Amino acid sequence: MTGMGKRVFDLAVAGLGLLVLAPLLLLAAAWIKLDSPGPVLYRQERVGRGGRVFRIHKLRTMQQSGAQPGPLLTAQGDPRITRAGRFLRRHRVDEWPQLIDVLAGHMSLVGPRPEVPRYVALYPPQLRDEVLAVRPGITDPASLEFANEAEHLAQSMDPERAYIEELMPRKLACQAAYARQATLASDIVVLGRTLRWLFAR
Repeated sequence: MTGMGKRVFDLAVAGLGLLVLAPLLLLAAAWIKLDSPGPVLYRQERVGRGGRVFRIHKLRTMQQSGAQPGPLLTAQGDPRITRAGRFLRRHRVDEWPQLIDVLAGHMSLVGPRPEVPRYVALYPPQLRDEVLAVRPGITDPASLEFANEAEHLAQSMDPERAYIEELMPRKLACQAAYARQATLASDIVVLGRTLRWLFAR
């Protein structure tokens, strides 16, 4: 897939998406403000293409105290999640502001989900190089395959250990496979699968 073609596609869809979703984002922002004190947006350091760190945009779904440094993983039923946050997370509305990151060039619509530096440091070198060779994305095949990650982690006595030892290696393998074979056509298929999954929710 040519980098230029993918970038043009990202810019067109992300720009249109922000225009279409703007009214819903404003409603979500008002709900967040009414539901709990704190900012509407939450920003967190993630590792992007080539290992460059950027700050991802998300709608805040946790109590303000929970949005500060602490446990990095969020399992289903986490008491830090607000009432509004439960709905926003379930329907992935909290991810919509990442269209801003796509326009800024930090992310793509489709690509390996960007991880926090703490976990990227644990990646095996070869897989790390493959996964970080492309822009991270809002969705990818691994996101769909492990869509119920929060529920899985909630069943573990040690969610972080379960993530690092069980889920992360499987997600990395899936992400590396995507990075090796990605085309614009395959990206469109992933976007279609993602939209079907969201509507099914």
